[in-house]
Amino acid sequence: MNIVGNKLSKILVIGCFHGDEPQGLYIINEYLKIKPKTKLMFIPCLNEHGVKNNVRTNENGVDLNRNFPTENWELSERNEFFGGNSPASEKQTRFVIETIEKYHPELILTLHAPYMVVNYDGDARDISEKISEIMNYPVQESIGYPTPGSFGTWAGIEKGIPTVTLELDEKADINELKTQVFKVFKLLEDI
Repeated sequence: MNIVGNKLSKILVIGCFHGDEPQGLYIINEYLKIKPKTKLMFIPCLNEHGVKNNVRTNENGVDLNRNFPTENWELSERNEFFGGNSPASEKQTRFVIETIEKYHPELILTLHAPYMVVNYDGDARDISEKISEIMNYPVQESIGYPTPGSFGTWAGIEKGIPTVTLELDEKADINELKTQVFKVFKLLEDI
């Protein structure tokens, strides 16, 4: 886990909460090759273990997107959505929390797959609609199922930082996705 890009940026982009959703890591790394002096701040890969092993969870079997200290966090059964033994039990979760507390982003974009939607938490509807126009994905305030301990709930709702979850098409050609997401990054650069 590392931070790349402009640490003074008010926009944070996070890739690979889930290791079996590697599209974000690839796209961010490709973007940084052509735009090394970006105005954005990136965490290209939050879950290195998951990416290396092509699994959703981290090395402790925890779904990082269920491990945030939200009001709705709950101890769940140990499966691919296991939120840990306690909120913020994982080093990756604490890294994100510390990054946000240190740099105070005003907008956060996370890259996921496979639902092909622009999901948002907090006051992010307007930017989500602009991203939707680029991606040609629908905007959805709810992902459609319970997500106790989710990053979106913690950052977007409880911390009040507009948070967008861009759910990419996992079956799309990665270079086509890259072209579209680069346009999203350009939109964010111009804010």
